[in-house]
Amino acid sequence: MINTIIVVATLVIGLLAGYIIRRQKHRRDVDAATRQAAALRESARKDAEKQATKYLTEAKAKVQQDRQATEAELADQQTETDNRQKRTEQRQVTLKQMAERLDQRQDAIDKTQSELNADKDHLNETKNQGHQLFIDRQDEVAKRAELTTNEAKDQIRLDTARKLEQEKDVTVRELTESAEASADKDARNLIIESIQRGPVDWPREHAEHSVLVPTNETKSKLIGRDGQHIRLLESLTGTDLVFDPDQPNLLLISTHDPIRRETTRIAIESLLASRKITAAAIEKQVQTAQNDVLKDLRQTGERTVSMLKIGFMHPDLMKIIGRLKFRTSYGQNVLNHSIEVAQITGVMAAELGEDVRIAKRAGLLHDIGKAIDHEIEGTHVEIGVALAKAFGEDPIVINAIASHHGDVEVTSPISSLVAIADAVSGARPGARSESVEEYINRLHSLEKIANDHKGVQESYAIQAGREIRIVVQPKVLDDKATADLTENVKDQIENDLTYPGKIKVTTIRELRAVEYVGDKPGKKKKKKRA
Repeated sequence: MINTIIVVATLVIGLLAGYIIRRQKHRRDVDAATRQAAALRESARKDAEKQATKYLTEAKAKVQQDRQATEAELADQQTETDNRQKRTEQRQVTLKQMAERLDQRQDAIDKTQSELNADKDHLNETKNQGHQLFIDRQDEVAKRAELTTNEAKDQIRLDTARKLEQEKDVTVRELTESAEASADKDARNLIIESIQRGPVDWPREHAEHSVLVPTNETKSKLIGRDGQHIRLLESLTGTDLVFDPDQPNLLLISTHDPIRRETTRIAIESLLASRKITAAAIEKQVQTAQNDVLKDLRQTGERTVSMLKIGFMHPDLMKIIGRLKFRTSYGQNVLNHSIEVAQITGVMAAELGEDVRIAKRAGLLHDIGKAIDHEIEGTHVEIGVALAKAFGEDPIVINAIASHHGDVEVTSPISSLVAIADAVSGARPGARSESVEEYINRLHSLEKIANDHKGVQESYAIQAGREIRIVVQPKVLDDKATADLTENVKDQIENDLTYPGKIKVTTIRELRAVEYVGDKPGKKKKKKRA
């Protein structure tokens, strides 16, 4: 118990001693902090006084500087105000002087106007007197000549008209004779000028009808198992694909449609280049080739129309113009030929004072029917006229298309220029590849087919082989047999010959009875001739 009391007492004494020691230490810390705070306040006060003194000095300097600047600016403004006041006073003096001069000028104008009015009155009076004298003179002349004024006017008018008519007849006759004398020379010079300035000698383009397969392995892939790939290509492109017997690796593309031929060629070349020949690849390449060809047709038509500067043209018609790129006539590219005709026609139209834009447009579209003549029945002229009407072309353009081969009557000078330019473009050396021998042989072949039939008297191939006329013996063939003969000749030409465009077969059957009377009396000779 005593030990516990001692421990407790010791603990209490220790706590009291610790409390006293901590309190003394705290008091010392507080005193030190108080002294430090007082020192800091004193230092801050001194710094504040220094900063205040510094700012006050700077502010006074700034105020003094601003005051001087303001005083200088006010002095300048006062000077400017004084100058303006002086200029205003001078201007007022000047305006006053001008007002005085204007008043003087107005007085002079009023005086002049009064004089003019007086002169005008005098002039009117003189004019009235002169008019009255003229009337009196006419009355006196009419009285002495025994003619009224209207009768005299009519007589003078008739005499003048008669003299003018005679002079006009003489002048027209002289101009006509001069024009007829120089017409041939002027026409030759005009054509020569148009040839020199118009066409460009385009390089000849040949449409590829075949594709060379590089290796036998590639050929086998292209054909496919049991010919599946080659048949798929034929069905997708609408062409016949046959390997050349003389060159086993040369694939021939057979079709009458040049667009399909070009599409097939591009698709096959793309397949050979990719070396991946499957059914899916074939379908993809054919679709891509079709899109590329259609895009090329549109771009070709747009470039052509833009180059010739012939104005707006329907986009579908420009696509048809692009199809001419793949069409040839006797080895001549029809698109290049059409551009050439447009340029020649434009030059001649400019020389003659005709509408150059319409002339170029007619020249470009004159053979537009050849772009689709293998798809639509009819001659390229008939198809071209239908296309021009469908797309709302100018009547002059339509007539130029219809008349450039002489099928219809010319209604405009531009139509004649298109026909001339077409002949010049097709006839110039090197334009077409068909030789004279081939041309003559083709005409002879047409006539031979007709002459080999029974009852044919004679036949003629005309219009450069575009028409054949057959004259039959009327006693050998009747009307029905004549119609059958025409059908047979048409079928044989279609099967045996290769020809551009359309050939017209015309059969003529005519019976004539002629009688002759002899010279001797009582004797009559008769003769009948078919």
